[in-house]
Amino acid sequence: MMRSTMIGVDVGGTFTDVFVLDEATGRARVAKVPTTRPDQSGGFMAGIAAQVGDLGSVASVVHGTTAGTNALLERKGARIGVITTEGFRDVLEMRRRDRPRTWGLRGAFEPVVPRDLRLEVSERTLADGTVHTPVDLEAVRAAGRALIDAGCRAVAVLFVNAYANPDNERAAVAALRDLWPNAHVASSSEILPEIREFERFSTTALNAYLQPEVSGYLARLEAALTGQGFGGEFLIVQSNGGVMAVDTACRLPVRTALSGPAAGVIAAAYIAQSAGFPDIITGDMGGTSFDVSLIEDGQAALAAQTAIDFGMVVRTPMIEITTIGAGGGSIAWVDKGGLLNIGPESAGSDPGPVAYGRGNTRPTVTDANIVLGRIDPDRPIGGGTLDVAAARAAIDAHVGTPLALNTEEAAEAIIRVANARMAGAIRLVSIERGHDPKKFAFMPFGGGGALHAGAMLAEVGLSRAIIPRYPGVTSAMGCVIADMRQDFVQTVNAMTDTADTEALGALIQNHIDDGARLLDAAGVAFAGREVVVELDMAYVGQTHTVSVPLPIKLEGDTVATPLREQIVAAFEAAYRRVYGRLLPGGVTRILNLRTAVIGTRPKFDLKALAPEGEGVTTPRTHRRVHMGAWVEAAILDRLSLPVGAVVTGPAVLEQPDTTILIEPGLSGRVDDFGNIILSREGA
Repeated sequence: MMRSTMIGVDVGGTFTDVFVLDEATGRARVAKVPTTRPDQSGGFMAGIAAQVGDLGSVASVVHGTTAGTNALLERKGARIGVITTEGFRDVLEMRRRDRPRTWGLRGAFEPVVPRDLRLEVSERTLADGTVHTPVDLEAVRAAGRALIDAGCRAVAVLFVNAYANPDNERAAVAALRDLWPNAHVASSSEILPEIREFERFSTTALNAYLQPEVSGYLARLEAALTGQGFGGEFLIVQSNGGVMAVDTACRLPVRTALSGPAAGVIAAAYIAQSAGFPDIITGDMGGTSFDVSLIEDGQAALAAQTAIDFGMVVRTPMIEITTIGAGGGSIAWVDKGGLLNIGPESAGSDPGPVAYGRGNTRPTVTDANIVLGRIDPDRPIGGGTLDVAAARAAIDAHVGTPLALNTEEAAEAIIRVANARMAGAIRLVSIERGHDPKKFAFMPFGGGGALHAGAMLAEVGLSRAIIPRYPGVTSAMGCVIADMRQDFVQTVNAMTDTADTEALGALIQNHIDDGARLLDAAGVAFAGREVVVELDMAYVGQTHTVSVPLPIKLEGDTVATPLREQIVAAFEAAYRRVYGRLLPGGVTRILNLRTAVIGTRPKFDLKALAPEGEGVTTPRTHRRVHMGAWVEAAILDRLSLPVGAVVTGPAVLEQPDTTILIEPGLSGRVDDFGNIILSREGA
């Protein structure tokens, strides 16, 4: 059977989004269904069933999951144990001696592994890789049996200096696998062979913490898909914006943290680049959060590490995303000092906003938009009818009465505070990092982003907004667009002028070979392959490194040995770009090697999403909408607007996955790809 259908599924806190692409025809279909909790697989399968009846014709299903992120944030991972070097059981608890709050003496932190489940054994490897003390395997086996008796479902082996020589860790893992009841045994040298104990220990422990939960969830999904006749490839989005096979995701679940938002950034970059806007700031507003990322020259920035929550550090490449609790379901509340706050608590999909009538009594950002007439209560996302009276009563009780405001004033105040918080997040990734926001366009997506696009232009000074054809399912579209990517890291820790470049070339070659094997094992057709090599370098005495892209030459799959002169020139260019000047006479060192092996997947022509024919430019109706004051706004079907159509505010454009607000003084134009370019009139 010829399989030509690709499905992207993004599971969010409130809705599960599905993007279905028929590669043979270029046509796309979308669906949006409530996320099911606690098991997200129910919403996953329901979303696919809403648009695809026969899974036998599906070539691939690509999933952006929040299962790992939620398990970390909610501390709902598995009970795990740690086996470590004598004297190092408290590294996870000591961290970098940082504090949850900069000021004050109070603060608490509980690592994901309790102290009684962090066991020590005799072993020692020196920083130069010399094995000073071979690992005591009898002690390892005894520790493993003790952890099994304590109910642990996974174990992490964390030995000091294992990045320099993994022999002791490998021996310990081999001994544990002979007695451990499942496959959830991992070592730090396997997960992150990189210098710095805390980051390596933390990443490996969190990976073990997620393994039983994420692998179980993915196994349920795989079984459900197979049961429906699916025989294609099931792939998972990574936090670096690439995809990986399910078996890799089960082995390295820590790489799935923030995978859903990462997929949205990948789609946004592709959409904006196609439309002629290489510099954009994305704003993904779902039901729970507002995620912001900056894309410059068509490239999203990657961070080497991130903290999912305080003290929970993950050192693996991730797209830089700033998240705040300002989604559509974020709850509005007045504190003891009389200040109005938004979030971080969210009503999520269950019970959801007050107007959804599922038991919530506290107002949300969505409730405020409903009361202000911006969302049609008879045509909401997800279907059904909304209870406007209940939303008004909740806003009055929790915001209006405490602040002595009428209903509309209170709803407007909720929106203003939410807008201010979102604008602050955008300034954080732009102005505070030296970028001029006038250079960037804003791309709002998610179910609620387009309702706030005009406010972001006014508050931050962005040039214009690009609203994708299907903003509510942009992250699901990103799942279909994303390339397959395998990342590798290895500590080198050598002075640049004495580093063994032959050995460095051999390390790069090993990474390329390992990446090629993983790509081949995935069974996916690629349009091409790419290799990206970077070095973490610094002047001697500096703590922080700069990322140095290293130009390499490939002959087939074989890499040429990098020249020392190339490394020095690349470092100077990177250092000057970051800091503006070099340090004359400074001695440099190479700390880490990072290699990415990328299998590029075929991209579909976004013009396939553009509206066809003459379309409809006349309003479907008019209604009163509050935009600073009550105005009579034109209501149009966004998906019926033809290419070239221009809509001036005040207007509301509605479609099944989102609502677009065009305020007075703004106009929206439909471009050749079906995007709406929102700008100030005359700009």
